[in-house]
Amino acid sequence: MAAPGEKPVRFGVIGLNHNHIYGMTDLLLDAGGELAAFFAPEPELVAEFARRYPQAPRARSAEEILESSSIDLVASASISDERAGLGVSAMRHGKDYLADKPGFTTLDQLAQARAVQRETGRIYSVCYSERFQNRATVRAGELVQSGAIGRPIQTVGLGPHRLNAASRPAWFFERSRYGGILADIGSHQADQFLFFTGSTSAEVVASQVANVAHPEYPELEDFGDMLLRGDGGRGYIRVDWFTPDGLGTWGDGRLTILGTDGYIELRKYIDLAGRPGGDHLFLVDKQETRYIDCRGQDLPFGRQLLNDVRNRTETAMPQAHAFLASELALRAQAMARSLQPEAVPA
Repeated sequence: MAAPGEKPVRFGVIGLNHNHIYGMTDLLLDAGGELAAFFAPEPELVAEFARRYPQAPRARSAEEILESSSIDLVASASISDERAGLGVSAMRHGKDYLADKPGFTTLDQLAQARAVQRETGRIYSVCYSERFQNRATVRAGELVQSGAIGRPIQTVGLGPHRLNAASRPAWFFERSRYGGILADIGSHQADQFLFFTGSTSAEVVASQVANVAHPEYPELEDFGDMLLRGDGGRGYIRVDWFTPDGLGTWGDGRLTILGTDGYIELRKYIDLAGRPGGDHLFLVDKQETRYIDCRGQDLPFGRQLLNDVRNRTETAMPQAHAFLASELALRAQAMARSLQPEAVPA
């Protein structure tokens, strides 16, 4: 929150193409930010955003927000392949930037953003919501940093999602627009691998993608996985679009963090046939096995990001980390072996 007598950080929203924009807007408002204006060209998306945030005026164009001297930060959940270009423009207009994931769909976009970020000194952040907006994951970070499981050795991140094909826009199924499954939802997991292992450099050992069961969407990848090696540990990641309708949430997201003295398992959104709700954490160490209900855990990312905007610090997420997580996902996507359906074991 802004200190007494300190002006709030004013932010503008450009691009409403993914519903993640609502979570992003809420976390900035909850942290004390002021929604100054928004813009999107799609009337149906504008109507819903205006209903949710009636205090925010609709700008006449994206340029009106970018050129406003009173706006400090731009947030966007535009179509995935448009996010990096908007971020570069925001930085060149002297603004910090918060993108929905994926923050990039190509390595060329990432290289340009890195160059402009170095030139301008602005923040290019990516909202890796599976860490920043999940209470169990935030609590796990505190436990790992306190030494609860010793030195981290490996993370295993599972990110299944429900496809809901009928509700998806056309761009969702266009490979050049969404970037591929590893570049897209795999970027969440790459972020967590770096964070929990403390890795500041890393490489992709192997990766693969496939369209196993959706031939009607030939550019969709419904399965992907990657193996990572960093200077702080190792990681395995699997993502897919196969959450069955019988599950009571969009995906059974899980993360296991193996350490030298124990391990942590997160059941982020559901505990199958177990405790209700989400944010479940299980900790096993040399003394005991514990369950920790994380529903009351604080989520500091929004406050930290706004403080970074004010103070030119990197407390929410180091800039190098934001770029490296994206780079790993993009490199995994670029080098992935594409499995044909008949090559995927039944």
